[in-house]
Amino acid sequence: MIRSPFAAIMREAVEGTPGAIGGAFAAADGETVDLFAAADRDEWAIFTAHYGIVLNFVRNALNVFHYGDAEFMLLCHTGVDVLVRAVGDGYYALMAVRTPSPLGVAMARLDRAARKLREEMA
Repeated sequence: MIRSPFAAIMREAVEGTPGAIGGAFAAADGETVDLFAAADRDEWAIFTAHYGIVLNFVRNALNVFHYGDAEFMLLCHTGVDVLVRAVGDGYYALMAVRTPSPLGVAMARLDRAARKLREEMA
C-alpha cells in the first residue's frame, strides 16, 4: 500500500534499481516521512534514523572544515550498500541495495527521487 506521494517516489526509485531492498524519505531529526520496503515498517524506520545520525555526523565534520554540506553518502557493508542523498532543508532520501548491485544506477535513481521529493515538498 502506497501511503503518500513521497512513498510513491521512493517506490519508483526502489523498483527501478536492480537489487534494491527499500527506500525512505526522512526529516533531519531522523523521523521517517514515508518509505517503500518489503521489510517491517518500524524496523525500516529505525534503520533510516540510524543512517540519519551518520549523515548528521558527516555534515558536522564537513562544517568544522568549512567544506559545505554533505550531498551524497555511500556506506558499503558486507551484503548491503546504503546510499543517502540530501533532499533539502535537512531532509534526506535513503536506499539500500544488496551487493553486488549497479551502484551507478542506484545513485542515479536516488538522485532523481531527491529531485522529485523536493518538487513534492514545494
